[in-house]
Amino acid sequence: MKKIITLFLLIFMCFRVNASVDLAKYSKEAILVEASTGKVLYEKNSNEKRSPASMTKIMTLLLTMEALDSGKIKLDDQVLISKNASSMGGTQIFVEENTKVPVENLIKGIGIASANDAAVAIAEYIGGTEENFVSMMNERARQLGCKNTTFKNPHGLDEDGHLTTARDLSLIARELIKYPFALKITSTYEDYIDVSGENHWLVNTNKLLRFYTGIDGLKTGYTDKAGYCLTATMERNNMRLLSIVFGAAYVKEDGKLTVKHISVTDIAELPRLQGSKYVQSSIGFAYKEVKQYLLQGRKVLFSGTPCQIDALKGFLNKDYDNLILVDVICHGVPSQKMFNQYVDLLEEKNKMDIDDFSFRNKKKGWDIFYLNISNSYKNKDIFWELSSYYKLFVKGYTYRENCYY
Repeated sequence: MKKIITLFLLIFMCFRVNASVDLAKYSKEAILVEASTGKVLYEKNSNEKRSPASMTKIMTLLLTMEALDSGKIKLDDQVLISKNASSMGGTQIFVEENTKVPVENLIKGIGIASANDAAVAIAEYIGGTEENFVSMMNERARQLGCKNTTFKNPHGLDEDGHLTTARDLSLIARELIKYPFALKITSTYEDYIDVSGENHWLVNTNKLLRFYTGIDGLKTGYTDKAGYCLTATMERNNMRLLSIVFGAAYVKEDGKLTVKHISVTDIAELPRLQGSKYVQSSIGFAYKEVKQYLLQGRKVLFSGTPCQIDALKGFLNKDYDNLILVDVICHGVPSQKMFNQYVDLLEEKNKMDIDDFSFRNKKKGWDIFYLNISNSYKNKDIFWELSSYYKLFVKGYTYRENCYY
């Protein structure tokens, strides 16, 4: 059976890999590797160090599988939960201090629900202490040939120096998928386990399991520093696919953050289209792509401002039953040039390169509006009343004149 570790598993699995095609156009780092041989078929910044978020747990699971395989631990072993494990933040299964949880349930908590408390509990059980287990993680990484990986914890929450690369993660993932039990766990979409006397519902963080036949893992991740991350594996037509995707972000062209109309065929990429942009998006070749898809008989949903919808209708010059149009009520937008100038100002003022920009960020609630700028190493909130761009927009001073002709 031929096994493949690959990127963008669903969109490109039926096509020959072409080095001239950017398989990871909207990802910062990526790698495509044939699992059985380790041959790299595609890579993009694959040696760039990044925070891996919960993809850290791939190594935690690997050491757990190896401990099971060697007989060091058993699935029915009862793990005494420490104060350290029970006090973990982020995603949890809510283990309680001084209670006992079976190893199998902790593994399910890690592999299905990405529980940080379960990761610490299993780390302490195998390593004696969390610190010793982290040393084991780093030693195993070196044994696998990971040259740019340093783990600081077994769960993946942001911590200075906790870094790896797409290439190194592919090496760890290749080793983990050798264990059928690991794939059985990571391919489970939902399950119930007993945790400290309570029946706990687990739902897999990898939503691709519901939408693509053959998906059987492997791990998602998200932190403010890491962004959205994915290590996914699938097997279809006797071919195993594994994807590594880091930090989906705004498109940068010639060093400038831009807002572009793009097409997505993967539900996992839909979040890229969410959120107000407050700037005129570049259409590029989007209208041509729409027409090509329509002529192929594919159903297309196109959203945009009223003028963009009208322009598309003019370009197509006919109605299509397989086309859905969604025009967003708009009272004017600033130009891309003005947005770029504002980004330049913010970069100079805050001494940072901006990779992502969020208008009306609602992490602090729907009644508190603020802008958020970020890159891999820095994240900054700007209250809307302190933003010249936002205030000029709200007062209607920056709308393009052709919005009213």
